Amino acid sequence: MRRSLERAPRGVCARERMEREPGAAGPAPAPLRHLREALRTALARIRGQTFKATSQEATKLSLAFSRPPLPSAEDCQKLSEGVQNAVLAAATVYYWLPKGQGTTLRKMVRDATAEVVEGMIQLTDVILSTPLQSLSQEQLISTGSIWEACEQISHLPQDNHAAVLSAMAAYLGVVRDAVEEMEQAQREDQDPYSDIMEDEELGSRGNRDTYWSEADRKLLSPCMGLMKASKACLKKLLGAVKVHGKADTPEQVAQLDDLADITNEISPSVDELALSMYPPMNQLSVRLNAAKLASVLKKVLEITKASHVCPPSEEGWVQFLTGAVDHNMDKIKDFTQSEL
Repeated sequence: MRRSLERAPRGVCARERMEREPGAAGPAPAPLRHLREALRTALARIRGQTFKATSQEATKLSLAFSRPPLPSAEDCQKLSEGVQNAVLAAATVYYWLPKGQGTTLRKMVRDATAEVVEGMIQLTDVILSTPLQSLSQEQLISTGSIWEACEQISHLPQDNHAAVLSAMAAYLGVVRDAVEEMEQAQREDQDPYSDIMEDEELGSRGNRDTYWSEADRKLLSPCMGLMKASKACLKKLLGAVKVHGKADTPEQVAQLDDLADITNEISPSVDELALSMYPPMNQLSVRLNAAKLASVLKKVLEITKASHVCPPSEEGWVQFLTGAVDHNMDKIKDFTQSEL
């Protein structure tokens, strides 16, 4: 499993000895727990106030260049410094966030911060390229996008547990859409010439690139099985993380990040398999993409089973889905053996 450079080390350290997992010898000292909650509260306030100030500076800049006359050189300098200071303060929120809080959370804060900065760059570009007459539509849109990006900061997860849940829910949504789209495609598929007898004049039907053959349809079934297993895996894992997931120790934070990293690979693998399943189907390509998805799912299940989100009560579905992945992959291999 690859490691992010930002991830906290897993070795036994002072923090791990001081703050043990439930059931270990001795609970974490109460003052440290209070400190952690106080820091989280402070971070939430810093985020809100900092990005509210950034939104206000964007508004000032936009209004100053919305009608004649142009701001004086001195006013322009003040506006520029205000925007720059606000943006730097916003970036500091990301850099201030301790790496031990988890890479999934840090990525979300980083991406949200980058969106604000990119919005400010776009607004500046619009102002520089638009004649000073009145507030242009582009300027309104750019300013509004900064307001929206700043507002989104207040809705970011407060810890790595919430961040991982948010990420997994997004992955599940994408996979669910892919499964539904493929099911719809199969319901709508039909051979438009199925009622026409082939004869010497017609020759063989020339529309084979637009529908699935009988051999293709046999292969579609286990492929759909893998896609549905992907959806079930994400749904079950999301539930397990919601109930059992914790971000109280470096080990728990790192395990949650591992799960977020590996589940992030499911959706692209599902998409690649789905695209290869459309006619005209290359069965060898389907087999390779199916094997890739199966490998990702097996990794997800292995990492899940070894983590703190999988107590004995969760092992049943992990074992069941492991068997389902193997079963469908074996069928795919059987149906495509002649292609090798």
